[in-house]
Amino acid sequence: MKTIKKLIPLFFISFLLFSCNTVSENKISENEKLITHYFELFNKHQWEDLSNLYIDNAEFKDPSLGTGTVKQTKKDFVKKYSELNQLFPDLKDKIIQVYPSGENNIIVEFISTGSGPGNSKFELPICTIFTIENGKITKDFTYYDNIE
Repeated sequence: MKTIKKLIPLFFISFLLFSCNTVSENKISENEKLITHYFELFNKHQWEDLSNLYIDNAEFKDPSLGTGTVKQTKKDFVKKYSELNQLFPDLKDKIIQVYPSGENNIIVEFISTGSGPGNSKFELPICTIFTIENGKITKDFTYYDNIE
């Protein structure tokens, strides 16, 4: 009987630890699904739908926007990618690897490709850190070599 009494707290603690881990895994899984959906929309050039995955005035770091953090509205986002899509009509991103990081961050390594004016082709390795809160992207920090 003493052994059983000693095992009850151990069982309870194990149950709590397992439960916490499952909740965390589910959240990461939902975030990964959101990011997979993000890239599906991107490759279909559905900029308006894609912008709706963000909060209003999300924070962006992107070499094309300068060196600091910039807040952009959904309208700004749609305008930027619509213009980019005009330059590169076959713009596509191919995910290489997805790295969950904590409960709110997903890091994605991908290759962006397309054809520009004069049928010039490009292939650009990119890494983006997405911060996701309450099912919406709040930060989009993108890194790539912007020097040719």
